[in-house]
Amino acid sequence: MIKLAGTVLVILVSVVFGHSQSSNDFLVSGGFDFIKTDYSRFADKLQLGAEANYFVVRHFAAGAGVEVWTRSQTSFALGMRYYAVDNFYVRMRSLIGVNDVALGAGWSKPLAGNWLFEAVGDFYLGQTEFGIRVGVGYVIKK
Repeated sequence: MIKLAGTVLVILVSVVFGHSQSSNDFLVSGGFDFIKTDYSRFADKLQLGAEANYFVVRHFAAGAGVEVWTRSQTSFALGMRYYAVDNFYVRMRSLIGVNDVALGAGWSKPLAGNWLFEAVGDFYLGQTEFGIRVGVGYVIKK
């Protein structure tokens, strides 16, 4: 798991710094796990996430963020998103702290201005848990 996190970090750093001269958009977003398979009752625990993604090219974004879990360790997250179509994406994140990898698929709905509503389903490989996260995002145009 640690080797995978290190590999993801090297790829992200090389992608971001290799294309840092291009003027692409940023997406800043945050959300909470609305449903997760290890929840025993509503509001039993809370899982929040915040991230920033840099669009290297139109359909590919590299990002970093933080995951705050009330019943577990806070994690630094590194990941990437691939937008198959404008509002649908798949993502992979490495969670450094809980030593896990999350694979997911999400949907974003444009709201007023640069604001987005996002919903994403993630499968956590190490925990073998599934969660649905909802949140908002803001696109910073360059």
